[in-house]
Amino acid sequence: MPDSAARPRAFQGKSLTIMAHIFCVANQKGGVGKTTTSVNLAAALHQSGQRTLLVDLDPQGNATMGSGIDKRTLTRSIYHLLVGLAGLDAVKTTSVPGGYDVLPANRDLAGAEIELVNLERREMRLKEALAQCANDYDFVLIDCPPSLSLLTLNGLCAAHGVIIPMQCEYYALEGLSDLVNSIKKVHANLNRDLKIIGLLRVMFDPRITLQQQVSAQIESHFGNKVFYAVVPRNVRLAEAPSHGVPGVVFDKTSRGALAYFAFAEELIERVQTL
Repeated sequence: MPDSAARPRAFQGKSLTIMAHIFCVANQKGGVGKTTTSVNLAAALHQSGQRTLLVDLDPQGNATMGSGIDKRTLTRSIYHLLVGLAGLDAVKTTSVPGGYDVLPANRDLAGAEIELVNLERREMRLKEALAQCANDYDFVLIDCPPSLSLLTLNGLCAAHGVIIPMQCEYYALEGLSDLVNSIKKVHANLNRDLKIIGLLRVMFDPRITLQQQVSAQIESHFGNKVFYAVVPRNVRLAEAPSHGVPGVVFDKTSRGALAYFAFAEELIERVQTL
């Protein structure tokens, strides 16, 4: 990653706006790089001078662990925030290696699905909680579980847009169609602000002809909704979570890290035109 002097001026510690841009990182298919994208994008945005909050909405707590926060020792998590047992400030913590703030998750969050059913405005709990910190951040990233659950619905209702990481494989195209339909339903019935911000191609291997073909199909169908940045399949990104460090911090010169830095800067540029 080039040093700050080499970055475009727009990214040298400049805040975009007073109100946070809230984006879900979502895909109903598992294992497509949602958490890797959430953690590394949060760290890359922080290094670009953006005030960033990462919300872990997955009971597996992988984004929490990947941020260097031990989910096993948490006394307060996003579960307590969603069911009204704690305020945002009591739950929020900071990723020491990444530098961004985190609303962490652990297994307790799995029980929130059942408890939320009986609560008023159950799909708006996260949106109402994030309203408390709308002026404190430039970006809020929500790492969603791989299903259209009540937790994911909370994320979609709280967000201004959706970032969709996807692999360039045949089955990924089928899952993408389902996700787009889900986003359209939420937009029509619950959140008129929700839109697709863009599709990010991840774990990309240009040597595989099928991946090149699927990538071309995505570009043809979605046009400028496809981010120029492409994240390659990269061992250093895969190793980073076991050290509790975002990949862009673990090895900032790796191809995967450089791709996420490029993605962060592209996202900053894109939101200025929203």
